[in-house]
Amino acid sequence: MNKSLTYLIAAICLCACSFEGGQQGALTSSTGTKTTGKTTGKTAIKPAASAAREKNARAFPMISVPAVYGNDTAEARNYVLGHYWDAFINGDGVTDAEMILGVKDKEVEQGLANYILLLSTLKQKATPDEPGPLHEAQKSILHFFKQIEAKQLADTTSLLYVKMSEMVSHYLYDPISPVRDEDLYLPFAKALADSPCTGEDMRTAYRYEAKMCATNTFGSKAPDFRFSDIKGRKGSLYEVKAEYTMLFFSNPGCESCKAIVREIRSHGRIDSLIAEGRLAVVNIYIDEAVQEWREYHRNYPDTWINGYDYTFSLRESGKYDIRAIPSLYLLDSSKRVLMKDAVTENVLSFLDTI
Repeated sequence: MNKSLTYLIAAICLCACSFEGGQQGALTSSTGTKTTGKTTGKTAIKPAASAAREKNARAFPMISVPAVYGNDTAEARNYVLGHYWDAFINGDGVTDAEMILGVKDKEVEQGLANYILLLSTLKQKATPDEPGPLHEAQKSILHFFKQIEAKQLADTTSLLYVKMSEMVSHYLYDPISPVRDEDLYLPFAKALADSPCTGEDMRTAYRYEAKMCATNTFGSKAPDFRFSDIKGRKGSLYEVKAEYTMLFFSNPGCESCKAIVREIRSHGRIDSLIAEGRLAVVNIYIDEAVQEWREYHRNYPDTWINGYDYTFSLRESGKYDIRAIPSLYLLDSSKRVLMKDAVTENVLSFLDTI
């Protein structure tokens, strides 16, 4: 078995380690903010009943790759992405406030986190000119949705659909999720909007989410916009010439923004990439408290392009899907989107490879 295939299988078994601690703690079970008309609140369980359920709970089933695939890494990967959820979905067990198909919620969450890691690893192989790996990942997550939907249609009283859809949304679409990825959530959101399992009260919400996810997708051209700097000089995104552009939407004094600024500044390679002309950091304020921005301006690095939207239209224009501040994008030399609303660590890791 070659090293790549060994790594793939090891990742399936071991990548749980990557999601323990901070990430797992930050993403607890879904809070029930999205429902399809069914109750998702926690149900009181008596201690004796809870102990019995604990004993009867099954483990989240891990997938194993058939030996027939030998050293064919691509076929093994396709098998994993096509069958990752089979044993879980086809299993029997109760679905209630603490379990899904007989598996504890936390174990299902961990299984989902591992799956997302596999999808993200595949997506990293995509480029704007060769987006095939992303399409493979999107095909896999749509297949996953269809499995959930079919299981729900077979038992329309089950909470499976509600709990799994909330969990996927929580991981892939929540602005604070460390594994959020709208390109991966897009096919799932579209399917949610059209599914007969989705309550009418939620269709509009899911359609909106799908619309937002379809904005600034991987490989698409980022919309141009104009801005002014502290000295009143006007410029535009497309006038910035660099091999890569880190587009940073921030607010003065925002604690999360400060954390990202510190993270970028402490990353040793960023300054050299800027000096070499390979990277430009375009830091833009899109709200209307311009005087506050002017007073705070000195806190931004001089090597960055720091400006504000003097048209006061960018936030409401729909050109960019800015669900929360801060928001970080990475663009290539043609201003095509490589990362959208990205986790800072992912952007910096990518820049370490160029």
